[in-house]
Amino acid sequence: MPELPEVETIARGVHERVRGDRIIEVWFGGHREPFKTPPARQASELEGRVFLGVHRIGKHIVCDLGTASNREAEAQWIVHLGMTGRLLVTTPDGPVAAHTHARLFLASGRELRFVDPRRFGRLEFRDLRRGAGFSPSGAEPLMIGTEEFAKLFRGRQLSIKAALLNQTLLAGVGNIYADESLFHAGIRPGRRAGRLTRADLERLRVALRTVLEHAIQLGGSSVSDYVDADGVRGFFQLEHRVYMRTGLPCLRCQTPIRRTLLAGRGTHYCPACQR
Repeated sequence: MPELPEVETIARGVHERVRGDRIIEVWFGGHREPFKTPPARQASELEGRVFLGVHRIGKHIVCDLGTASNREAEAQWIVHLGMTGRLLVTTPDGPVAAHTHARLFLASGRELRFVDPRRFGRLEFRDLRRGAGFSPSGAEPLMIGTEEFAKLFRGRQLSIKAALLNQTLLAGVGNIYADESLFHAGIRPGRRAGRLTRADLERLRVALRTVLEHAIQLGGSSVSDYVDADGVRGFFQLEHRVYMRTGLPCLRCQTPIRRTLLAGRGTHYCPACQR
């Protein structure tokens, strides 16, 4: 599943390419799964709207929409990529991939397409004149401060790996970046979150932000289906220290990397570097 760096990379790429563009026509596929808002309503509401900006909230891509006469956000189109979703900006003559569920035809002549083979992604429309905009359930990992971060884990009995994956605590962190951040912080993923010291948690907060920012710079991790808005793979997988490196020597101490199961997810760590 695309995590914070991948979603951020896609959101930035889409923003650069469609900001100011107008939606002139919308096509949606026949599968029901991708739609949180009925497709007919989405199509009628999206046509004629102008992209004011595209940004990330947690693991969601949020498109702020206005009109040609009103450049203040009146609506939002919200995309969750699920496990295998892609949001691509292309030309109309570009090959239409199998499992394309949405095509937004733009005044510039380009298209914005949503492709999702496994159909776990979701598309939603919100009219801001009738309700609230999209907001995250958890804190933003790139912005959270020392005190707020420590407070998230106070008294919690679950493992720190499970806590990092809890989207009501931190929005956007997934399996890859939980493993990588715990390695950089020198913390075993199975340690109880509520028993970590303030020093442990501060190392983790800094490591998490550093890892996420570096991954964004490298365009995210392409370990499965992920590509950016142009269909280009990321490069952060070349920087992984523990994720999917089971049995390989730790790049820091040469101890073989181990894999265990925590919170139902495969978890990778170095038994020597992480305590």
